[in-house]
Amino acid sequence: GAVMCCCGPCAMYRRSALTLLLDQYEAQFFRGKPSDFGEDRHLTILMLKAGFRTEYVPDAIAATVVPHSLGPYLRQQLRWARSTFRDTFLALRLLPELDGYLTLDVIGQNLGPLLLAISTLTALAQLVIGGSIPWWTGLTIAAMTMVRCSVAALRARDLRFIGFSLHTPINIFLLLPLKAYALCTLSNSDWLSR
Repeated sequence: GAVMCCCGPCAMYRRSALTLLLDQYEAQFFRGKPSDFGEDRHLTILMLKAGFRTEYVPDAIAATVVPHSLGPYLRQQLRWARSTFRDTFLALRLLPELDGYLTLDVIGQNLGPLLLAISTLTALAQLVIGGSIPWWTGLTIAAMTMVRCSVAALRARDLRFIGFSLHTPINIFLLLPLKAYALCTLSNSDWLSR
């Protein structure tokens, strides 16, 4: 009953709920500047703050346009990272009222990349200083990945979530630096697209 981001192309809302929150939704500001990216996550948070439930429907089908090359993919991920950081600040006050797993997931979404970045930087420092990376560094990264994927697989009762562990190299080498940049440029609300 508390999905944190109802994805834009797949989301449906009760008209009465949307009408109630429309003014807040249309007037998004962050640090005093208008912001219009991450609107799906922002609307979801507004719905939860107003006491509405947000549900996941596993058999829903929707079509959307996805990036077909690296440049557009990274711009999309930068927008998503900024909106995740920004709206996590808004959502923190909601977490005690919501499901305990949701609190764990939000903490994991934000703390997980930080721990992964620290592990990666430690491994790079060890490589530069000692000429090799200790086995336990790789094991730590693999364990963090498997724990997160296993919890999601158990929670969703779907073993396909284990496959997300294959995303770790992309996360380390592309998305972690991008997320660091997103954190440093949170006030930039440029959509980064035409």
